Amino acid sequence: MKHLVLLFIMATTIASSCSNGSKNNSALTIKRLDSLFSSVYPENEPGAAVLLLKRDSIVFEKGYGIADMNTGIKIDGNTFFNIASVSKQFSAMALLMLNESGALSLDDPVKKWFPEFKAEFYNKIKLSHLLSHTSGIPDSRDRSDRIFVTTATDIQSYSYLKDLEKLNFDPGTSYEYMNPTFQLMYTIIEKASGENFDEFIKNRIFTPCGMNASTYFEADKIIPGMAHGYVYNAENKTFEECDYGEESFFATKADGGLYTSVREFVLWEKALRNNLLIGNQTLKTAHSPKIKLPDKEYNYYGYGWFIEELPGFPVKIYHTGDNGGFQIYAARFPEKEILMLVFANRNDKDREANASKAEKILFDANWLD
Repeated sequence: MKHLVLLFIMATTIASSCSNGSKNNSALTIKRLDSLFSSVYPENEPGAAVLLLKRDSIVFEKGYGIADMNTGIKIDGNTFFNIASVSKQFSAMALLMLNESGALSLDDPVKKWFPEFKAEFYNKIKLSHLLSHTSGIPDSRDRSDRIFVTTATDIQSYSYLKDLEKLNFDPGTSYEYMNPTFQLMYTIIEKASGENFDEFIKNRIFTPCGMNASTYFEADKIIPGMAHGYVYNAENKTFEECDYGEESFFATKADGGLYTSVREFVLWEKALRNNLLIGNQTLKTAHSPKIKLPDKEYNYYGYGWFIEELPGFPVKIYHTGDNGGFQIYAARFPEKEILMLVFANRNDKDREANASKAEKILFDANWLD
């Protein structure tokens, strides 16, 4: 009996020690992350909202710096940022949903949805090419009219495609990141669904996910908790506002017009994990490499997401976003059920270097091994 009691005490002590070790490890990891981002984003300047989701728990969330330099309102988890090109995954999701329902096919030629486009090559460009930046369509939008580039909507922005005469390469043979091809999805979604773009995204994606405050930018729209983007003027040593009115193509939606918070983006992540909107196989297809990036080893593009298959690390599904002063990073590691978000309203930091440092911290904690 004494031996049994002794064994019980030893087991309890070991379990307690492991539990305390795990807690200490987590606390150290959080401390290292906070130290990293505190050094990157000073308190009284534009900064960032940082969030780490591990399994179902937000294990780290903190705002650094100022959301609006005029009011001095500080950044927190509910601050709304323009997430720029991270918005593309929502447009991609809409096409994937419509493909599953049979309202369209990813093999459809662009010509089917835009019969007014004159060139014959639109019969060779598939919707899947639009999703993977492999269409060959060049970005030859006229940038001579400053009012146009700062106020143009999706339809206005891609209007040059009607009379386009040549491609940069044959569809599907190469990769070139292209915003206008995602702007085409604005109209494709409306035609295929019979709904207004905003209504479709809200009713079919945001509401089911619980992203009730997420919204697309429009001039004069009031977005509660909205951060402004800023760039640093080294000559004047001041931060200058740089978003709508100061930067080009800020009013387009399908390629980069979404405003959301790190808190609401967590709901998006959970919807992806739980196959709330599309089947698991469809999501796997979207998250599978379609084309290798020419300038980045181990990196590929799928349908609306980048994919990194770095040796020694789990597969990373991610996207970056840049427009005006906004600098966005959203990375998910599906195998480890980890999501890391850095939504910043200044564009003068080395996003990739800081992301690598943060992910090294997670790796050291055995969260990404």
